[in-house]
Amino acid sequence: MTKFIITTGGVLSGLGKGVATAAIGKILQCRGIKVDVCKIDPYLNVDPGLMNPFQHGEVWVTNDGYEADLDFGHYERFLDVDLGKDHNITTGMVYLTVLESERRGDYLGQTVQIIPHITEEIKRQIYKIARMKNPDVLLVEIGGTAGDIESMPFIESLRQMRMENGRDNVLFVHVTLVPTLRVVGEQKTKPTQHSVKELRGLGIQPDILVCRSSKPLLDETKGKISLFCDVGKLDVLSNHDVESVYEVPLVMEDQGAGDNILSKLNIKERNYDFVGWKKYIQKMKNVTEEVDIAIVGKYTDFRDSYISIVEALSHSSTTFNKKVKIKWVESLELEENPKKIDELKNVNGILVPGGFGQRGSEGKISAINFSRTNNIPYLGICFGFQLAAIEYARNVLGLKGADSTELNPETPYPIIDFLPEQRGIKQMGATMRLGELPIRIEKNTLAYKIYNKDEVGERHRHRYEVNPDYIKDFEKNGLDFSAKSLSGRRMEILEIPDHIHFLATQFHPEFKSRPMKPSPVFKAFVKAAIKKKGDA
Repeated sequence: MTKFIITTGGVLSGLGKGVATAAIGKILQCRGIKVDVCKIDPYLNVDPGLMNPFQHGEVWVTNDGYEADLDFGHYERFLDVDLGKDHNITTGMVYLTVLESERRGDYLGQTVQIIPHITEEIKRQIYKIARMKNPDVLLVEIGGTAGDIESMPFIESLRQMRMENGRDNVLFVHVTLVPTLRVVGEQKTKPTQHSVKELRGLGIQPDILVCRSSKPLLDETKGKISLFCDVGKLDVLSNHDVESVYEVPLVMEDQGAGDNILSKLNIKERNYDFVGWKKYIQKMKNVTEEVDIAIVGKYTDFRDSYISIVEALSHSSTTFNKKVKIKWVESLELEENPKKIDELKNVNGILVPGGFGQRGSEGKISAINFSRTNNIPYLGICFGFQLAAIEYARNVLGLKGADSTELNPETPYPIIDFLPEQRGIKQMGATMRLGELPIRIEKNTLAYKIYNKDEVGERHRHRYEVNPDYIKDFEKNGLDFSAKSLSGRRMEILEIPDHIHFLATQFHPEFKSRPMKPSPVFKAFVKAAIKKKGDA
């Protein structure tokens, strides 16, 4: 029988419930416990695919082509698993399913209500996830904060789950905030007390409190929280700021979290093996040398928009006993003030990530041109791949006004154009070219050297492609398309052979990068940046 660990949040959003959930999963995994994980998002969107990165951070793409919340990235990186569409539940999904059932007449004339129809559907979807892989423990994270109107049906469903399955089989973890006021320097427990009170008013008594704070919780702080929140002192975990999120499982484990959770769920440990994880953390912490890489984007004020890019760079640099120092460059500023391009002179690599839309695109193109003409290692991802083709068409092929039909429908040279299968699509949600797709790599290319194989699978998220009409012109003038789709129609990787390292991918290699298994594309890019620094 699968047991359940439910993670809720309090006080405010953005405390790191996803990291806490992933960390607990890692602790259990290192003790030989089979785990799976799912995310509940109370918003009415059916999925996060159409959300603005400024509001919700990056959109994660799974192997099966589902557009997910960025917490999926934490789960996959920490647990080294591949999740899918069935691991996410949203209010939009639940209501859509219930309303479709009502229209079919499945409820036999009943008045359809939040309780029991919505709550039963929520439970049905959670139990369905548990049956898919039959894990020992299914971790369930609920987005938002306790007391949010939209999360009420989910909280009620999970309350019912504990009643139905028993305390030995359902454990509640509540992530909350313990701020320190600068004026008095005291760790304040009142926000946590109020948050737990709110949760208890909804019928849930948390078993474990994960308390976010700037510094480790004092013993007296833990005691006060224990007293006023009706949990044991060992049930109050300090989740204080650390250098890397990958340290969080060890921080929790050092406080006895693993033994405590297994005891509460009546599970026996199968083995104990944190060696690999600890070695990786130690290697990260011992790094002193830095390599400077610029990320040129238009969401730089909200770093969660590029969180997987940052993590993939970290995974790769740790391999070489280096640390990436990121220089954030706002592409719109490069458009408004071209002289700011000089800020890229001293970096060792330039990366242009994925994105959409006209705003900031010319700034990104200027950064790509600077990388190409100054022999600075370049990595372009998705939109960064398309813009690299546009820059080359304008400045090497001499096609003045070359552009993407996304950015300029009237361009005389549509270097980047709509995927043919996208033309008749009216709904925007979940209709892009999505998920892991096979890619064939040409031998005797940089791409082949990077992967050391002629076929790989990588995750995609795009509506536009390199226009096949211009491929021969590119290849006659020194730009190679070294990887294509199996049909040969889609261009997947471009490179410039006589450049120190100029490579761009239509796909998103960051989504498959793991702490101890860095993405080959990112690893090669960081290696080139290190070489560039050594040659400087």
